[in-house]
Amino acid sequence: MSTSVVLQQVVKKYGDVEVIHGVDLTIDPGEFTVFVGPSGCGKSTLLRMIAGLEPISGGALLIDGERMNEVPAAKRGIAMVFQSYALYPHMNVYQNLAFGLETARFPKAEIEQRVQRAAEILRIEPLLKRKPKQLSGGQRQRVAIGRAIVREPRIFLFDEPLSNLDAELRVQMRVEIAKLHNDLGNTMIYVTHDQVEAMTMADKIVVLQAGIIEQVGAPLELYNNPRNRFVAGFIGSPKMNFLEATVENADGAGAKLRAGGSEIVVNRAVGAGGDAVTFGVRPEHIGIVEGSGVPLAEVKVDLVEQLGGQTMVYTTTGDGQPLTIAVDGQRSLALGSTLTAYVDPARYHVFAKDGQAI
Repeated sequence: MSTSVVLQQVVKKYGDVEVIHGVDLTIDPGEFTVFVGPSGCGKSTLLRMIAGLEPISGGALLIDGERMNEVPAAKRGIAMVFQSYALYPHMNVYQNLAFGLETARFPKAEIEQRVQRAAEILRIEPLLKRKPKQLSGGQRQRVAIGRAIVREPRIFLFDEPLSNLDAELRVQMRVEIAKLHNDLGNTMIYVTHDQVEAMTMADKIVVLQAGIIEQVGAPLELYNNPRNRFVAGFIGSPKMNFLEATVENADGAGAKLRAGGSEIVVNRAVGAGGDAVTFGVRPEHIGIVEGSGVPLAEVKVDLVEQLGGQTMVYTTTGDGQPLTIAVDGQRSLALGSTLTAYVDPARYHVFAKDGQAI
């Protein structure tokens, strides 16, 4: 049975300094929720408060409707996987997996059953007799996850568990954790600063900045409809282009902007003439072939990266602003050459001076 988690006006203070500012959040049973944001945004602090490793300064934490603020960590039905594997070096894998259950005085037969099940789920049965020093980084992380699985918790918490792995292993473990969630169906809360991890794994993403939730939603909802410039710039890789723009004239149905040294006609009300706004467009929504959208700007090619299936083109607009373009396939473009960037008229964003989406 999956478990719900509700945060009601949760506050965290260290002395007089407030670092989490009245967070409201509902995590539905069985949901894979990812907290994402830059370093220092409060995502790990929030996770540690849910785990019971940090006291809550204000508000309430409810797990399945029951207030948990004063309940000790060991009684919350939570298992946590940390960035460091924290395995006992003198114990083999089986002993590492069994240790917590032995300490809690579980019957030997049940310990054996739970360890075998975790080993099967994570495909580490051949490693049970090995010591941690005989394992690769990915295998150690599997054992750390296995130690959480044997506890059969209501909720799994992951605090940047893949940070210590190389790029290829991170992709592999990302897939394995997502499969683990599908197999077990438990509520999982996952902290990362890597928005690619968030986009690929989450049912729900919570974007945090400076102890405040900026937006909550499904990955594609945040990608397609960011609430503000911060979310737009944080979700998506490569990140969204932002061109400083001025409203030249506007009526209720549309407006003409000057951005990137060119005029852009937008089909929405974006303020009054003379207003400063930001025009946002993702690199993958810009074309360089006539007919691939409406003209955005004449740009100079500064750098071309050939990635095989995609070509990244780094350019500068007529008024000196950088513009990154991601083109499918392989393109040969001369450095210093000029080309026209076209934008899909259905895929751009406009942000007001305060950063909110218009």
